[in-house]
Amino acid sequence: MSKVIAVFGAGTGLGLSVARRFAREGFRVALVARRKERLDGLVEQLTAEGVEAAGFTADLSRPAEMPALVAAVRERFGRIDVIEYGPIGNDQTFTPAVEVDATVLEKGIPLFLLTPVEVVRAVLPEWTERGDGAFLLTTGASAAHPMPRLSGVGPVMAAARNYLYSLNAELADAGIYAGSLSIAAMISRSEMADLAEQVTDPELAAAFPVVDPDDLAQLYWEMYTERDRVELVHPGVPAL
Repeated sequence: MSKVIAVFGAGTGLGLSVARRFAREGFRVALVARRKERLDGLVEQLTAEGVEAAGFTADLSRPAEMPALVAAVRERFGRIDVIEYGPIGNDQTFTPAVEVDATVLEKGIPLFLLTPVEVVRAVLPEWTERGDGAFLLTTGASAAHPMPRLSGVGPVMAAARNYLYSLNAELADAGIYAGSLSIAAMISRSEMADLAEQVTDPELAAAFPVVDPDDLAQLYWEMYTERDRVELVHPGVPAL
């Protein structure tokens, strides 16, 4: 039975590129996203390219629903081998640290911290039994390198990053890999590129180049196959 990658937060940018990159290696693809119409369109694209793919509509800000979602993916495909978790959209905004309050942080905690933890818990028994599996977490660069005026989701993603490091260390001997790709750029062909319009400071704008999601997907494939690093920041630490 061929392997399966589940892309959580699938979109037209990184999610689609990751799906295509792993599909080239024989993976079947499960796509998870909130908006059914867009999700159906992505599945149609992959199917037309000869990829076995299926879509699963879900709100990833509801961590309690993740066990049932993972079970649905497993029922459809029979297994899950890799998860790429990287939801982000137009509703994510940058907040200066001096303006961050509990409400700002609470907004991001379910999506960026609690849900990935619940997803891992749901797949871990299968991976432990098989002695193989990989959880790939996509974050913004501010999770690894705090930046002035770009707080808000960064502290929450940093907490998930902390969890990921511990997770990888605890599970490596069991054949399970956890890795994070922190992106210090805007991703072309994605909704994330729209966030660039929120950055009015010329210095900040210059610090975030536009990257091709196909290049990011290749990095993820290398991280998955080589398993020699927990984290990669691409294209590098923003020069602020």
